Amino acid sequence: MTAKPRIFLVEDDLSFGAVLKSYLEISDFEVDWVDDGLHAVSTFTKASFDICILDVMLPNVDGFTIGTEIRKINSGIPILFLTAKNLRDDVLKGYRIGADDYITKPFDTEVLIFKLKAILKRQSGMQTKESDFYQIGSYQFDFKLRTVEHEGSKQKLSPKEAELLKMLCDNQNELLPRETALKKIWGDDGYFTARSMDVYLTKIRKLFSEDPSIEIRNIHGSGFMLEIKKS
Repeated sequence: MTAKPRIFLVEDDLSFGAVLKSYLEISDFEVDWVDDGLHAVSTFTKASFDICILDVMLPNVDGFTIGTEIRKINSGIPILFLTAKNLRDDVLKGYRIGADDYITKPFDTEVLIFKLKAILKRQSGMQTKESDFYQIGSYQFDFKLRTVEHEGSKQKLSPKEAELLKMLCDNQNELLPRETALKKIWGDDGYFTARSMDVYLTKIRKLFSEDPSIEIRNIHGSGFMLEIKKS
């Protein structure tokens, strides 16, 4: 039996923390929960974890400080910051520390699970092996040639369209975080590049319009998911 991923959760709101811990455990995670930033780092050193969820606004020691200290102990462990604040400077600060993702309260718990699974999948190296050819429903996608073929008809993709479609394929049925795609393909996750990516996604969706089993979903503004429904 595969061991459940172990989460280090730091959240000072006792009611919310208890509910979140229970939800994560129901979703097949093990959770060690600390409700005071003062004890977080010492608790972290006493066990082995797969990922951290750190609330930013904590008594005594804030989540950013805890994240910085955890990075010194384990430079590779994924960190997801949890906060009620949506200030640009705070988001940037989290990413500078090395955050793998950032989620703002209130949030959809399903989105949180998608994010955790996507981060852990990348972290463990279990992400789909590098490939040049993909079967997408009734379509064939050749990444190297940048072509999508359907019933004998071929369409050529631009380099960025091909990169984006490949990332969707490599994360099929998993959340592809918006920031991950933007940084890898465009090298920037600013407003204008995000709008540009939306245009590319619209084009990609049109490519597959003749196969209703293929859907590229928006996941509550957090990212995208390529789903292929089984007939």
